[in-house]
Amino acid sequence: MKIIIPMAGRGSRLRPHTLTTPKPLIPIAGKPMVQRLVEGLTAGLDEAVEDIAFVIGDFGKEVEKQLLAVAESLGAKGHIFYQDKPLGTAHAILCAKELLDGRCIVAFSDTLFRASFSFDPLQDGYIWVQKVEDPSSFGVVTVDDNNSITGFVEKSPVFVSDMAIVGIYYFREAQQLRDQLQYLLDNDIKDKGEYQLTSGLEALRSKGWEFKPAFIEEWLDCGNKDSVLHTNQRFLEFLEEELVRPSVQLENSVVIPPCFIGKDCILKNSVVGPYVSIGDNSTINCSVIERTLIQDHSDVNHSVLRNSMLGSRVTLSGTPKELSIGDYSQGNS
Repeated sequence: MKIIIPMAGRGSRLRPHTLTTPKPLIPIAGKPMVQRLVEGLTAGLDEAVEDIAFVIGDFGKEVEKQLLAVAESLGAKGHIFYQDKPLGTAHAILCAKELLDGRCIVAFSDTLFRASFSFDPLQDGYIWVQKVEDPSSFGVVTVDDNNSITGFVEKSPVFVSDMAIVGIYYFREAQQLRDQLQYLLDNDIKDKGEYQLTSGLEALRSKGWEFKPAFIEEWLDCGNKDSVLHTNQRFLEFLEEELVRPSVQLENSVVIPPCFIGKDCILKNSVVGPYVSIGDNSTINCSVIERTLIQDHSDVNHSVLRNSMLGSRVTLSGTPKELSIGDYSQGNS
């Protein structure tokens, strides 16, 4: 089994955090978003994942090392491919065309989820979906009485289905997908100005492929600060791993679970939690923090924070109630 993760966009809606950190590396409950995604995908599979490909933009060598380490941590070989221009989902997947062969999962890194990934690998393909109240801003599928997918529609203003495509796909013979996507590019076949994966899926279906829908339990968006905080909260609620590292120093402080507290953090005269994630080597002093995400090497002093996101190496003093500030920021109030 192979996994391909297109993730070339940096996430403009999540600025200022994504000015220095690509969106898929924003931490959720102490791990990069893309690592949570890949761990969720592999946890339910009945066979080993041999290769994991990350399709990125110009993220820098340090980010590439982190991504390769994510693959290695799961016993897979990591690969880096580049998408230089945002030409659409079909183009992004085709950037990793040398791995489009045999059984393959494609998962876009925009969202996280709760789902079971136990499925029949002999089925031509699966597309994971969730029912939504307003499908106009999503690609959707239609199905027949046999629960086979009969069509793919991109963001229709007219209602055709409430089964939204969440961005996770399985292909039994990915080489056929590769050939079809290449055909789209070679013949400049676009939909809404881009090369769309759904165009390739529709072509495969018309050639006899049978796609089945598979449902996720919970769809967790990470598009902006508030949705990231909600996703962080939900992961803290359902994770079963130890979330407070043994090296954390508590001095006259209280941690209200669930929280993630990273390595070598120091909490002094503070109340932290619930729903707080704090990265490694951070210090919280004389502060009250709730439902907030703080990254590595940050110092918070004499502050009250709720519903906030702080980047890495932030120094903050004072009592702002709600903030969203990026890496290397300093503030007083």
